[in-house]
Amino acid sequence: MVMKLGIIGLSDGNGHPFSFSAIVNGYDDAAFADAGWPVIHDYLKAKPETDFGFDGVSVTHAWTQDADITRKLCAASKIDNACADPDEMLDAVDAVIVARDDWKSHMEYARPFLDRGMPVFIDKPLTLDKHELDYCSMFLESGKLMSCSGLRHARELDALRATDFGAIKCINGVVLIDWPRYGVHLLDAAFTVTDARPVSVGRNPANHDSFTIAMDDGSTFTIDAIGMAAKTFRLSVYGERGRADAEMFDNFAAFRGTLEKFIAMVKTGAPQIPPQDTLCIMRTLMAGLKAEKGGDHVRI
Repeated sequence: MVMKLGIIGLSDGNGHPFSFSAIVNGYDDAAFADAGWPVIHDYLKAKPETDFGFDGVSVTHAWTQDADITRKLCAASKIDNACADPDEMLDAVDAVIVARDDWKSHMEYARPFLDRGMPVFIDKPLTLDKHELDYCSMFLESGKLMSCSGLRHARELDALRATDFGAIKCINGVVLIDWPRYGVHLLDAAFTVTDARPVSVGRNPANHDSFTIAMDDGSTFTIDAIGMAAKTFRLSVYGERGRADAEMFDNFAAFRGTLEKFIAMVKTGAPQIPPQDTLCIMRTLMAGLKAEKGGDHVRI
């Protein structure tokens, strides 16, 4: 029996509905060329056919805010049903992916499905609203909700995970865009490398979003979100016995790993990411938003 997935939404500059759907369904080359996402098209073309698809799983329904974009998405990623309203999926699919990275829209689209008990994946960041996070916590813990950055599953982190750092002294990360939208990338990535977790966040005096996080093992984690810049997702770890760097660039592998975890959650009903990790990352982002430049650290 086929697991039917629905894909919902589109936000400016974020082609995740196209990439996620193509990784599951495969893609039509000519239709993808017409869809207007050349960077995604290029990395799809770089992968062998065997890297696409999951046994017994298909994205069968899609909706975006623009009917023409929905049509292009369905043609590009071989989706059979273009929906005029996301509610059309309530009785038609087994799980949904809310593929927008503007967190303020997430609950509007996810809540009808969560309240019905349907598994949902929500693109990063899950929410930066305390009340919404409280609502989400029960679904994270019950295996009905998953949310993360794809970089949690980046293959380039394997070298860091295999390094014997001894006691970690500090972690440094650099990412483009800003703290609320892209800080989550480095937090998710780092949570797979260190067992330490954030205690407080301070904002550094800089011309871009720069934060130092105090960790519960006494180490520090500095994140610089440098605004509009060349593609940058970099993590460096320094320990008493070793050091290592990772430049994360393989979006396809990271997204495929994320989808694999979500599909496993749908099948088993068990969380595939520790719920406390997701909650801690969102609380860390929220604490950073409260921090003043050069001011005291805000506790998480």
